Amino acid sequence: MNTTSQTPVSGGEINPVTMDKLRDDLRVLAGDMEQLLKATASQTGEHIAKVRAKAEESLGAAKVRIAEAQESALVRTRAAGRATDEYVRENPWRVMAIAAVAGLVLGFALARPSDTSESES
Repeated sequence: MNTTSQTPVSGGEINPVTMDKLRDDLRVLAGDMEQLLKATASQTGEHIAKVRAKAEESLGAAKVRIAEAQESALVRTRAAGRATDEYVRENPWRVMAIAAVAGLVLGFALARPSDTSESES
């Protein structure tokens, strides 16, 4: 199994190939763990050592992929937060107007009398 990891593309985003590789690594890990359990149930010695080594390799690769995906998500979240903060600072009145309209819409939606509860009484 190839344990080399792909680096995230610019901006910290993981490309779809890397996400597919993460899924594949997790499937391989599950298969290797099943083999390990089956092998330890009835056999000992060299066969067990080979299966365990393969499972450890798969586990290590999966951990690397998960760490990469987690780091990418963190980078994207921080970037989105910075972009939002910058937009709000550059357009405070526009943001206040959008929030006010959203509040009014939500208020009207929640304040509307419900026809189903009154008509059944």
